[in-house]
Amino acid sequence: MSEATTVVEQPKKTAKKFKMPQEFSILLVLIGIAAVFEILGWMQRDQSFLYNPQGLLIMILQVSEIGLIAVGVTMIIIAGGIDLASGSVVALSAMVAASLAQAAGYDRAVYPGLVNLPVLLPVLAGLAVGALTGLINGAITVKMRVPAFIATLGMMVSARGLARYYTGGQPISMFTDDYMWIGSGSNPVIIFLAVAMFFHVVLRYTRFGKSVYAIGGNVQAARVSGINVGRTLMIVYMIGGLLSGLAGIVVSARAQTGQSGMGMSYELDAIAAAVIGGTSLAGGVGRITGTVIGALILGVISSGFTFLGIDSYLQEIVKGLIIVAAVVADQFRKKRVH
Repeated sequence: MSEATTVVEQPKKTAKKFKMPQEFSILLVLIGIAAVFEILGWMQRDQSFLYNPQGLLIMILQVSEIGLIAVGVTMIIIAGGIDLASGSVVALSAMVAASLAQAAGYDRAVYPGLVNLPVLLPVLAGLAVGALTGLINGAITVKMRVPAFIATLGMMVSARGLARYYTGGQPISMFTDDYMWIGSGSNPVIIFLAVAMFFHVVLRYTRFGKSVYAIGGNVQAARVSGINVGRTLMIVYMIGGLLSGLAGIVVSARAQTGQSGMGMSYELDAIAAAVIGGTSLAGGVGRITGTVIGALILGVISSGFTFLGIDSYLQEIVKGLIIVAAVVADQFRKKRVH
């Protein structure tokens, strides 16, 4: 009689598939666009687009200004909101900070008795104005249950009006050397990168950041899990306003003037940078690193068009098409996941 032997099969270990980060595909798009402009530059002008130090410096400085706003906007969109007021907040914060940063000996100073102040005071004033506008946006959205689109649209109009009313539409100039230092050289770039890295860590590796993603993904589930949704949203909008205020300080220091027309359409560029960088307008999805690359894509397109001498109006058309394409790609990505 033969003994039956049973063989126990061990479950096969399935190798984990390496998932390419979403930012990698966006980075490839950036490289591809830069390569196209480089080729067209040699074909049309016999010049290099990428090896144009002055043009690249201007582009990076502009990207830094938009990027500061885009970091805050990204957080707001991830939380399921929107901010249309950031460009106007840039102007208002720039005007307030600039009025307190004027040097002595200028007969048209906004506050003749408040000149040559320590640079910390105008900086804190500009940041406070930005944070306050963001807090108001958050309060109207959370406490009064007004849709974020309407709340921030109202703030966009009001903040721009306040910026004009502040000095009767007159520009502000003659700043102290310490204030102008903020916008000199590569300082705006350093400020932008420091802010982007800080909030990347906050979003990805802190309880607050996980709460932001949870609220944007499913607000009801976030409430059930114990997240204080109202407080978190208020903080997110306040951070967005704070970064718009910081952008206003940087813009005015770099331009060495404060004007009520500053930051015009910056909110659209910031939203575009976030969406191009992979942030979903439906909320719950997005990364600061993607937004940084998205801002660079917009900067390369703008600088490339200027480099080639192409009509500036076409930039807006192309930018609009890119935004639509990014949103469509996001919709296809969500359908594929579900």
